[in-house]
Amino acid sequence: MFEQSRTMYSSNIAFTGLPPNHGLRAKEVDQYTRIMGDIQALFRSRLQIQILLALADGTKTLSQLRDITGSSSQALIPKIRKLESSNFMAISDYEYHLTPVGKILTKKIKDIILFKSVTKKHNTFWDQHYSEAIPEDFFVNLGELYNSDIILDTNVDIFNVYFNFLRMIQDSKEIYILSPISSPAHTDAVLKRIREGVYVETLIGKDLIGQILQSPHFDKIHELASHTTSKIFILDEMPRLGLTVTDKQISLGLYKSDGVTYDTTTDLFSADPAAVAWGQKLYQYYKSNAVEFTL
Repeated sequence: MFEQSRTMYSSNIAFTGLPPNHGLRAKEVDQYTRIMGDIQALFRSRLQIQILLALADGTKTLSQLRDITGSSSQALIPKIRKLESSNFMAISDYEYHLTPVGKILTKKIKDIILFKSVTKKHNTFWDQHYSEAIPEDFFVNLGELYNSDIILDTNVDIFNVYFNFLRMIQDSKEIYILSPISSPAHTDAVLKRIREGVYVETLIGKDLIGQILQSPHFDKIHELASHTTSKIFILDEMPRLGLTVTDKQISLGLYKSDGVTYDTTTDLFSADPAAVAWGQKLYQYYKSNAVEFTL
């Protein structure tokens, strides 16, 4: 009897082909279906979103909301009433402000806007590279990289990315590098800054350090590791991305979309404090899984 029941149960699993978390996903779909009208009504309204975003950095009067949105009081007031009835905003002493629920909602909206904006602004960069290498917790905050530029090597400037790297480290007091490749030219530039007293940390993979120790460039690695203002950390498994982040700037490089070849000809660069903070956290994320290299 038990064998028969088990056979029937197994055949049902094979028939449905449902993954173990199917119930959870179905529940989320059901939840969306129940509140779909509210979500669509909110995002269809340009004014409602603009009002929430305007209040994100502090209280505003009706006059200020008119100036920010470019709309009349007659157009604004019905939207304000709708947001008030949804407990997203309130008024006190003739000034509007977000409620606790409204603050959380507005932060989520800002995250969506920034994420969509940065992926659209640099769509070619993300489409042509292995962006899956960026950990999910950092990818969801990709909007922090909005104020950035794509630096490319071109036919008339084949060292554009490299020279940008030189300018970047020359203007820095601290340098943190995560490098999936070995480049004598980059190493020489970093050594120059170390000799000038700049603090440098380098994260490299176990396989790469093994290759370097067998190469003619071992003396440079020896010098990197011997300076008091320089440290090398080793990762068991190197992520498929490159990162240079300083106290002022960030440069992010990715593998090509095949996930096999590192693209040395293209970097995302930014001096925006939000982008720099994002890069510093990403570096620390990988450093937490590394061990210091000693000769």
